[in-house]
Amino acid sequence: MTTIDLLTEPWAEAIGLPPDGPRVVALGGGHGLARALTAAAGYAGAITAVVSVADDGGSSGRLAAGLGIPPPGDCRRALLALSPEASPWRAAVAHRFASGDVAGHCLGNLLLAALAVDGGLEKALGVLGRLLGARGRVVPAADAPLTLRARVDGREVRGQVAVSLSRGEVEAVGVEPAGVPASPTALEALAEADQVVVGPGSLFTSLAAVLVVPGMAAAVNASPGRLVYVANLTTQDGETLGMDGAAHVRALSATTGMRFPDVVVVNDAPFRVPAAVEAVRGGEEIIALGARLEGAALADAAAEWPRHDAARLGAVLRRLA
Repeated sequence: MTTIDLLTEPWAEAIGLPPDGPRVVALGGGHGLARALTAAAGYAGAITAVVSVADDGGSSGRLAAGLGIPPPGDCRRALLALSPEASPWRAAVAHRFASGDVAGHCLGNLLLAALAVDGGLEKALGVLGRLLGARGRVVPAADAPLTLRARVDGREVRGQVAVSLSRGEVEAVGVEPAGVPASPTALEALAEADQVVVGPGSLFTSLAAVLVVPGMAAAVNASPGRLVYVANLTTQDGETLGMDGAAHVRALSATTGMRFPDVVVVNDAPFRVPAAVEAVRGGEEIIALGARLEGAALADAAAEWPRHDAARLGAVLRRLA
């Protein structure tokens, strides 16, 4: 019997989630998904994070290319967001080496890579989530590393990092190899969800990167859960400069096939906006798309760079569940 067999149990029973809260599925990657998960942890009865597997930068990109596994970094960050209690395991998983052969790697990424060899990244995440006491499950969008590709102002761009740095209008987004299907676990969670949260996060390199995995957008569109899009606080240099909230929604739908959301959550209070970017505004154009516009003061006043206050975002999402 393997380590995976010994430690993996039915996930809801293993982490003791309350049965009376809504079933929430959150899609994305990076810091934005982590904020959404921290927000959902305050009200959800079950949480499933569906995470992009197209990251080709840093520690994740090195491990994915070298071992042929989905990049583990965004999944590790999601697990930590669902494991807020301080513990030696949490500190170890978050530790990033500064020197030696493992310089630049997080120990959590290396642990996930080692466990994935025995049973795949999804099962590895179940093991590490159990050790961390995570209040939810983290599921890679697909069971293989994918390469993000985009058409930007008519030219083809390959790789998440390259797409994120490209200037111009993103006209199309996809992943390759084209035949890798979405995770069955993710599709099952979407089919049973009460609420589906997309964003915040990089519009094309985090959110679209999940939704263009074959079968994912169709599952989101068919889900019985209310579809909530959480708009970023600011535009992103290289991806969304000059785009307001409605433009974000239209672009996400056009490039992925995701239907327009039921609700768009936007910040409607003043906050410090860095000089290189602009605040993402809501407005009547969002309502014209058929979505309900939900505004609130959502910026974290203590953050060095604009990010959502998880407690305030959680209060809004709870109200919409």
